[in-house]
Amino acid sequence: MPRDAVTGPPTPTAWSDTAGPGHSESALPPSPVVTPAQEDAARQLDRSLAHGIAWTAGVKWLSQILSWAATLIVARLLTPEDYGLVAMATVFLGLIDLVNEFGVGLAIVQHRNLSDDQIAQINGFSVMIGVGATALACAAAWPLAAIYDQPKLVGVVLALSANFFIVSFRDVPLALLQRDLKFRTVAVNEAVQATVLSVAMVALAAAGFRYWTLVFGGLLSGLLSTVLAYVQRPHRLAWPRLRRIREAVTFGSHIVGSRVGWYIYSNADFFIAGKVLGKAALGAYSFGWEIASIPVQKVSAIVGRVTPSIFSAVQEDNAALRRYLTSITGGIALITMPAALGTAVIAREFVLLALGPTWSGAVVPLQLLALYAGFRSITTLLPQLAQATGLSRFGMKNAFFSAVVMPVAFYLGSRWGTAGIAGAWVVAYPFVMLPLYWVVFRRIEMPAWAYVKAVWPAASSAVLMAVGVWVLRHELPIAWPLAVRFALLVLTGAVLYAGCVFVFHREQARAIPSLLRTFRNG
Repeated sequence: MPRDAVTGPPTPTAWSDTAGPGHSESALPPSPVVTPAQEDAARQLDRSLAHGIAWTAGVKWLSQILSWAATLIVARLLTPEDYGLVAMATVFLGLIDLVNEFGVGLAIVQHRNLSDDQIAQINGFSVMIGVGATALACAAAWPLAAIYDQPKLVGVVLALSANFFIVSFRDVPLALLQRDLKFRTVAVNEAVQATVLSVAMVALAAAGFRYWTLVFGGLLSGLLSTVLAYVQRPHRLAWPRLRRIREAVTFGSHIVGSRVGWYIYSNADFFIAGKVLGKAALGAYSFGWEIASIPVQKVSAIVGRVTPSIFSAVQEDNAALRRYLTSITGGIALITMPAALGTAVIAREFVLLALGPTWSGAVVPLQLLALYAGFRSITTLLPQLAQATGLSRFGMKNAFFSAVVMPVAFYLGSRWGTAGIAGAWVVAYPFVMLPLYWVVFRRIEMPAWAYVKAVWPAASSAVLMAVGVWVLRHELPIAWPLAVRFALLVLTGAVLYAGCVFVFHREQARAIPSLLRTFRNG
């Protein structure tokens, strides 16, 4: 279940990190004089942004289709026991994976003044981390097998541990491609990887490799991505001298700390739901989470693959950072907010139609998690801005702060069942994000009203749509078939939202065709 992480680039500052004295919060600073060369550079960067999102989105959908098809075929050829055995290994290996890359890729993307020799040393440092991660995973193979009482787990863990060494050669080449805005190359590589991997997985399962199908699939995925990135953007290795790459290593430690904090708070709700409420409640909650997270995974995640490089390219230009933050956030909100609020309003019809009455316990968690997802979708750019503007230490501390507050909120909310745990996301998550909003806004000299103005068209139209659908939902005859009522609610919501945007926010509506043309021509 992918969830958002809060990370950021290196800085010697602490909780008091702000933009310094004299930064206005009530009005934007005067815009500097822009030369024709700067205008041309901005247009080129805009095209790179649209181009990157278009290629990433296209490949993402292609990869999803291939992966879903291959997964369904493989699942019919394997058994639940095969998947369970590999899952036992990946739970532990996922923890190691959090620190394996050590943030070196982000360090290269954000620190654009690194010399060739420094990058070579970072490359060597990445391989050293990969060797250490592989050794740690191998050492844990036998204890894990004993804990689970599964002797076969030893071979699975030993085989999968090799991936840490393999992908350690990929991190720097891939980061260089992203830093150089080679989004098309990265996307094509991912398409090749998804195609070969899908075919190979089906072939292995059909040949009777059982759980080794999943193991070899994981190894093949890492090997393909590494080879493709290295062929496209090779870079030499050098023995790392910490004195020379101290800034990148410090940055990496902040990233690792942030990831650990993220891992704790982003999985605490599942742990508490299962521990306190039991398997049935956890199943209902998990379903609600999966459905509610679709808008974030399908939109914000695609944009988030491209924007770190864009923010890095203009990290010294606050005006450009403000422009990209407001325009991209507004665009994300136009898609995710109606999906989130619409899901919240028609959650009962969806659950009953898709799964039946036995899953009615998932309705309220889905409603609350959908509301939370609408907010979460527009916060995904803040950690990236923190990286680009030198607030990685603050990002790490904010993640630790979240790792303390969120589990407590989940535990308190569990008194009201899964609805209480889901409600904790709605109540507590905005609270833990406020410090990050405050510091990032001060750093880029942007008043809060400019951000609110960017999301207002989507938010106001989505609220009006939700009210209209809610009214219609209570007016439709209960005797009508559930599928008919659900279809009418969805269609009405889509029409209402589009109408609100085009009637009340025509300027934003006119920008949509232009944006689509930019994607097409990118």
